[in-house]
Amino acid sequence: MEEKVISREKVVTFIDTLIGKYYVFAPVKKKDFISFDEVKSGNEVYLGYRNSKDSPKRFLFPQSEVMLRYEKGRLIEEGPFDYGKRVIFGIRPCDIKGFSLLNKVFDNHDFRDPYFITKRDSIILIGMGCREPQTTCFCTSLGIDPGSSDGADLFITDIGNKYVFQILTSKGEGIISEYDGFNDAEKADLDMKEKVSEDAKERIRTKVEISGLKEKLDGMFEDPFWSDLHEKCIGCAICTYLCPTCHCFDIEDETVNDKGVRRRNWDSCMFPLFTLHTSGHNPRESGKERMRQRIMHKFNYFVSYWGDTACVGCGRCIINCPVNMDLRKVINNINHG
Repeated sequence: MEEKVISREKVVTFIDTLIGKYYVFAPVKKKDFISFDEVKSGNEVYLGYRNSKDSPKRFLFPQSEVMLRYEKGRLIEEGPFDYGKRVIFGIRPCDIKGFSLLNKVFDNHDFRDPYFITKRDSIILIGMGCREPQTTCFCTSLGIDPGSSDGADLFITDIGNKYVFQILTSKGEGIISEYDGFNDAEKADLDMKEKVSEDAKERIRTKVEISGLKEKLDGMFEDPFWSDLHEKCIGCAICTYLCPTCHCFDIEDETVNDKGVRRRNWDSCMFPLFTLHTSGHNPRESGKERMRQRIMHKFNYFVSYWGDTACVGCGRCIINCPVNMDLRKVINNINHG
């Protein structure tokens, strides 16, 4: 694994070099929150962020996606479409892990989603380690290191006046070759990189016990716990919409006069209509069943199917829940209930 360094001042120039050759998406400051948006200049990029409000999963799994277009009952155009070469710059390790979990769902031995795969193959991931995790972060409980480069093509660590770039794939090597402002990393740079990563890990104080959680949930389907848990939930679904791993969707045809499109839109297990049958029967008719589904899917069903937990400990659902439901407390209550 080759490691390069670049001065803080030159990062803007490096990003400018990429713009024009790629569609570059990076963290941008918008009033009091951070979002990943397309940038037209390196000066727009804000790398001093903790995490973005929304998950970058929308670059692989958009909130609303056109699948095909038709006119007068005839197919006019069908996806997947050409998304161009894209760079996601500065994505955090928890969100990179979210990409890998979505990959299990949309590209596996039984099913390969061409829309997802086309977008995934068009993306170069430049990850960035955390220096100051938020108090709501609990990624280490899920086995994710805030300095982990797993799944990235390039990985950046902020060591103060420099950035260390780890070259992890041929895609990453190609990106580095676009700019001649890099130098070989020296031992002092690498030592500082390790220190930054260890310090970030130690700042994550919250711990939840995941080991044995699936087995505990195996026997809890009819537990009274769910009746109490759901009571303050208002079913807004912000937890699922901001989550890096939630992937429920609906497909609808939208027609005006003779023309129409077929869209795939995000859906949520927290919505009453999600499992409503045409007959009028709803197997998850109350918030109790819907809340149980959300927790069971992440920490039980997904583990059974794919051998991994569908949570990355990013804390977005904790920060943004309007009724202050804390997933960490939910997990601890399950473990100790």
